[in-house]
Amino acid sequence: MIPGPVEFDPEVMRALGMKTASHVAPEFIAIFGRALKKLREVCLAPSAQPFVVAGSGTLAMELAVANLVEPGERALVVNTGYFSDRMALLLERYGAEVVQEKCAPGEVPDVAAVERVLASGRFKVMTVTHVDTSTGVLAPVEALVKAAGRHGVLSVVDGVCATAGETFHQEAWGADVYLTASQKAIGVPPGLALLTVSQKGMSAWRSRKTPVRSLYADFAEWLPIMEAYEAGRAAYFATPPVNLVYALDVSLGQILREGMEARFARHQRMARAFRAGWKALGLKLLPVNESVAANTLSALYYPEGVDAAMIGRAREQGVVLAGGLHPQLKTRYFRVGHMNVVGPGDVLATVGAVERALAAAGHKAHPGVGVAAAQAELLTAR
Repeated sequence: MIPGPVEFDPEVMRALGMKTASHVAPEFIAIFGRALKKLREVCLAPSAQPFVVAGSGTLAMELAVANLVEPGERALVVNTGYFSDRMALLLERYGAEVVQEKCAPGEVPDVAAVERVLASGRFKVMTVTHVDTSTGVLAPVEALVKAAGRHGVLSVVDGVCATAGETFHQEAWGADVYLTASQKAIGVPPGLALLTVSQKGMSAWRSRKTPVRSLYADFAEWLPIMEAYEAGRAAYFATPPVNLVYALDVSLGQILREGMEARFARHQRMARAFRAGWKALGLKLLPVNESVAANTLSALYYPEGVDAAMIGRAREQGVVLAGGLHPQLKTRYFRVGHMNVVGPGDVLATVGAVERALAAAGHKAHPGVGVAAAQAELLTAR
C-alpha cells in the first residue's frame, strides 16, 4: 500500500511473463498500436499524440520539457511539493527562465494568484503536478489548465500519481501535455514513461528554432515510431520494452472496461473510507483540508509519541506503507497509497494494520474504531 509501485492485477502480470516477441513481429506491432489508441482513451484526449517510451516518470517529465521549452523561454511552475521542485530543476537544465508560484507543504497555490502571474508576462509553459506524491495534495488542475489557456500558455500536467485515478479530461479542459508512469494507477510494473500531447503542443514542438538537446527525449525520434506502430507498421529507433507493452495493453483494457468515470468515482469512494478511518484514529492529514487531499494516496502525520518505527509494525501486520518524502517534513509523516485495483477489502485491511501498529506504539484509540469508521463510510457510499 505504497504510492507506487502498486499491487498489479494477475492478468497484467501474466502478460508481463509471456514469451517475448521481436519488437517488429506482427503480433507485437498490433499490441503496441492498440495500446497507443487506448492511452488516448484513458487520458480522455481523442486527438492527442500518445508516446510510450521505456523509462520512468522522470523521463516523461523530461520528454515534455525537452521538446516544448527552448533556452531563454519562460516557464511557470505551480509548486506543490517534491516533484514540482524536480520539474523546476528539469526546466532550468534545459535553459528555461523559471518562475515558481509556491505554497507551504500541504497547501495549493491560489488559482487567482497563478493567473495574475500568468498575466504578468510571456510564459511559454506552465507546469503543475496533479497529485504530488510527497504531500498527497490534489491540485486544482482544471482551473489552472484553463487559466493557462486563457493566456496562451502551454500547460504541462504531471499525472504520475494521478492518471487513471483522479478525474482528468485532457481535451475538454485544454491540457497540452498529460504525463505519467506505468507503476501507479495505470497498473503496470515500473518501466514506462507515458505522455499524451495535444495538437497545440505538437505544433509548438514543430515550431522550435533550436534542436532538442537530448537525443533519447526528442519527439523527432519517437513520433515516427508511434505513428508507424499505430498504423500497423514496424519501425525502429530504440528497442521498446516488449513485455511491459504487453502488460500495458492488458491494463489499459481493464481500465477502459471499468469506465473512466466509474474508475474516478471508485478511487474517490475508497479515499473517503480511508479518510474516515484516519479521522477516527485521530490522525491528521498533511493536506490542509480534505478538499485538497488526493484520492490516490494519504499523507498522514505521526501522532504524538509515534515515529517511523510504526511502518515496520504495520509490515508485521502484512501491510507495506511508505515513509515521508518531502524534505521539510520527512520524519514527521507517512504515506499510504490507494490506487489501481484497491477495493473495500484493501481499505479495511490497511486501516486495521495501521490501527494495530499505532496501538503497539502506544497511541490511544478505542480498539476497532478506525476499521468501523471506514466500513461505515464504505456502506454509506454503496
